[in-house]
Amino acid sequence: MKNLILLPLFLLAVYSGSAQLKLPRLIRDSMILQRDENIKLWGWATGHEKVLVRFNGKVYKTTADANGNWDVHLPPTKAGGPYNMEITAGNKITLHDILFGDVWFCSGQSNMVHQMNIHDVTYATDIAEANNPEIRQFLIPTLTSLAGPQADLPTGYWSPAVKDAVRPFSAVAYFFAKKIYEKYKVPIGIINASVGGTPIEAWLSEEGTTNFPAQMTLLQKNKDTAYRNELQRQFAAAMGKSTPPIDAGLAAQPAWYSGTYSPKGWRNIHIPGYWEDQGLKDLNGVVWYRREIDIPASMAGKPATVFLGRIVDADELYINGQQAGSTAYQYPQRRYKINADILKAGKNLFVVRVTNNAGKGGFIPDKPYSIFSGTDTVDLKGDWQYKVGAAFPPVIHNSATPDIRPQYQPAALYNAMVAPEINYTIKGFCWYQGEANAGQPALYEKQLPALINDWRAKWAQGPLPFLYVQLPGFMDYNYLPVESNWAALRASQLKALAVPNTAMTVAIDLGEWNDVHPENKKEVGERMALSAMKVAYKENVTYSGPLYQSLVITGNKIIVSFTHTGSGLITKDGDSPATFEIAGADKKFVWAQTKIEDNKVVVWSDEITDPVYVRYAWSDNPVNPNLFNREQLPASPFRTDQ
Repeated sequence: MKNLILLPLFLLAVYSGSAQLKLPRLIRDSMILQRDENIKLWGWATGHEKVLVRFNGKVYKTTADANGNWDVHLPPTKAGGPYNMEITAGNKITLHDILFGDVWFCSGQSNMVHQMNIHDVTYATDIAEANNPEIRQFLIPTLTSLAGPQADLPTGYWSPAVKDAVRPFSAVAYFFAKKIYEKYKVPIGIINASVGGTPIEAWLSEEGTTNFPAQMTLLQKNKDTAYRNELQRQFAAAMGKSTPPIDAGLAAQPAWYSGTYSPKGWRNIHIPGYWEDQGLKDLNGVVWYRREIDIPASMAGKPATVFLGRIVDADELYINGQQAGSTAYQYPQRRYKINADILKAGKNLFVVRVTNNAGKGGFIPDKPYSIFSGTDTVDLKGDWQYKVGAAFPPVIHNSATPDIRPQYQPAALYNAMVAPEINYTIKGFCWYQGEANAGQPALYEKQLPALINDWRAKWAQGPLPFLYVQLPGFMDYNYLPVESNWAALRASQLKALAVPNTAMTVAIDLGEWNDVHPENKKEVGERMALSAMKVAYKENVTYSGPLYQSLVITGNKIIVSFTHTGSGLITKDGDSPATFEIAGADKKFVWAQTKIEDNKVVVWSDEITDPVYVRYAWSDNPVNPNLFNREQLPASPFRTDQ
C-alpha cells in the first residue's frame, strides 16, 4: 500500500496565553453532531475568560481554566437542523448549517482510504447522482506525532456528498453512510481518519500499547529526538547512497519516447504480464515499452481515456511524443485522460516507461488495457516491444535496522489523527485494516481487541459499536491445502467478536487475486451498514454470514454447525460447499467432500478414516468460498485445529 509522505504536526497541547477564542477544527460550519446524546463543545480562550455558547434558544456559560481550556455540554438534541451556533469570549464565532444525526469514526488503512474518485469508473453513476447534503465527511489529513497526543488538527472541513464533492469520500464509508441514511433518514457524519499501508500498532494510544512490551519500548525510545536522528542515519546508510544508474532512454538524443527516435535492439514482450516471466530475470530497473496503435478516424482529435490497468511500480505514458500521464507507485489504477489534440487517425506511437524497485515489474494481468473515446474502444493488450533503460544494482538491507518511517511507529497515528477527536461524541466505529499486520496474526489476535477497548476508553461513551471488515481474498489461488498468514489473520479478526457490541463484515468473496485494493467497495460498505443496523440500531436483521459454532465427529465424518445461518445454509453456485479441508490428529489436511444437511455442513474424505479437524476457505485467496446463508451473506473462513 501507499507509503505516504507525512507532515509533522506541531501543535501546542493548549492554546495558553491566546487572546482569541479558538475552536478545534472539527467544530465548524456544516458539522454533524451526534443526536440524542450529551454533546461536549470545547476550545481555547484567554485564561479565566468567560465563554458563552448560544444555541437553540439557550445560553450555556463556562469559564476557561488558567491555561485557557474550556468546555460546555449541550443536552441531547433530536435529529435535524440546520442550526446556527454563536460562541463568544474575547471575540465571537458564529457557526452555520449544523445538523444533528449519527456520527461514525471510520479508520484503517488503504481500503478505508480509497476514495470514490479512485473508483470513478465503477461508481460513475453513483458519483453523478450523488445528492446527499445530509451525508458529510470530515477528512483528516495524514499526520503523525511521536511526541504524544495532539490537541487539534491543522486543517479539515465538513464536506457534503453532493456531485463531485463526493469524490474524496472513502468509498466504503460513503456506501455505509448512504445505506444508513436511506434506512433512517437522519444526517450521517463520517470522520475519516485512515492511512494506507499502516499497522494497527500505529493507531493504538500509548495507554493501549501497555500490554505490548516491545512496542511500548519502541514508543518510549521514539520520544528521544537524538535516538530518532541516529536511527535515521542508520536507515539511510542501510538503504545505500549510490547514485542511481542513468536511464539510457532519457539520456538518448532523441529520447526513446520521441516520435523522431529510430528504435534499435528492441525485443518482443506481451502486455499484460511481468517482465520476469518473459525473459528478464530478476531485473529491477527501468524498462521501456513501445507500440504503434491504429486509431480510427472517429477517435482522432477527441478527448480519450487510456486504461493501463495497474503497473508495478511507477510509470510514465507518452503518446506521439507527449507525456499523457504518470503514476509514482503501484497501487492506483491507471486511467489517464487524454487531451483532444493528442490522437490522430492512423498510427499513433504509445511509449510506457516503467520503473520497478523490487519484486516482479510490469503490467498486472486481468486488468483493463484499452483506450476509448465515446463509444469507440481500441484494445492495448498484445505484443509490444521493450528495451531496458537502466538496471538497478541490488540493494542490501540490514535486517537489524528497523523501518523508521513515522506512520509505522507505535501510537504515531493515534497521537496526531485520533486524539484530537476523542472529545467529539460519536455513534460508533468502522474499521478496515489488517493487511499490514498479516505477517503476525498471533499478535494481531491481541491487538484488535486492545484497539477496540482503547478507543472506547478514550471516547468514554461506554461500549460503542465497533464494526470491522475481515480481509478479503488476495494473491495467487492455491489448488492444494496450504498454510496462510492471511487466513490466520482472518481467524484473529474472527476471534475479536468475543468483545461485546462488535460485528465483523465478511468480505472473502469480494477480493481480487491481483489487487490488494479490490474494486467492490459498495458491497463492503453496505454489509457494514447491515452490521450497524443490528449492533447500533438494534434492528432484527440478518447482518452476518454463517460463523463456525461447533463440530461433532460421527465415524469418518465431521458435522459442522454454524450461527447466523439466517433463513438457511446455501451455496452461492448451487454446488456442494467448496474449499473445506479435513484432517486427522496429524493435522495433514486434504480436500473434503461435503454436503448441506439439516442446516449443517457434513464433511468427510475417503483419505481420512479418523477425522479430528476441519478448515474452510483456508488460504490467501480461496478458489471458491461458496458457503452463504439465504440472505446472500458469505460464511467466514475458520479452522478448528487451534
